[in-house]
Parts: sequence; C-alpha cells; structure tokens
Amino acid sequence: MKPKIGLITLGVSDLARSRSFYEALGWMPQQGGDADAIAFFPLEGTWLALFPVTDLAADAGVEQDGAGFPRFSLAHNEPSPEDVDRVYAEALAAGARSVRAPHGTEWGGYSGYFADPDGFLWELAWNPFTDLT
Repeated sequence: MKPKIGLITLGVSDLARSRSFYEALGWMPQQGGDADAIAFFPLEGTWLALFPVTDLAADAGVEQDGAGFPRFSLAHNEPSPEDVDRVYAEALAAGARSVRAPHGTEWGGYSGYFADPDGFLWELAWNPFTDLT
C-alpha cells in the first residue's frame, strides 16, 4: 500500500452549512457531481470531502451514533505564530467554535484548536522544527 491519504471524508450534519463554512475559509469546491449530495475540496496533496453523516455511516455499514471524542484531529500548519493567529481569527469569523486559543506549546511550537460546524477539531500550528506548510 502506498503511504498516502488521497481523501479525507467528514460526515456532516448539514451539508450546505459545512460547505459554506469551508468556502468562507477561502476553500474552493470542485465543480461537477451532485453538489446536493457531497462536496469535494481539492487541497495540496489530498482532498477533503463533506458527506451527510447518515449516508457516510450507511456507506461504511456502521451505526451512526456520533458519540464521544472521535479520537483524531485535522491539522493545518502555518509558517509563523502570527499566521496561526490570523487563520484562527478567520476560522472564528467563518463560524468556527474556539476550543483552545493559540498559545506557545511545551514542545516549542505555537498551536490552537477550533471546531468546525460539526465539531471536527482542527489544530492550527507553527512548528519551528519541521516545515509542514
């Protein structure tokens, strides 16, 4: 298996609301397909898909309980702490919920968390040791 993630799909409760949120962050959805059923956002190196949670659960053949912490977060790295602050403010202005304001970390970086409209956690970070931008 090639070590690559080609698509990340988030099961969302309101597709139109989630599409609008990511568009407000400046992301451009891929045109074509059934825009009322799924939204695709091409990213650098992978894609983000938004799919109604009931349909995603049915597609995977699992129960849709959605309870508890999902045990993962998504991350977006920026080239400086100031850029982390800027993107964090943009996310809040787009409708994100603040989870943990950006701050200096014990490992020497700078990081904060917000949640998208469905509660998916996004970490915004500056890493002084590895350029992940």
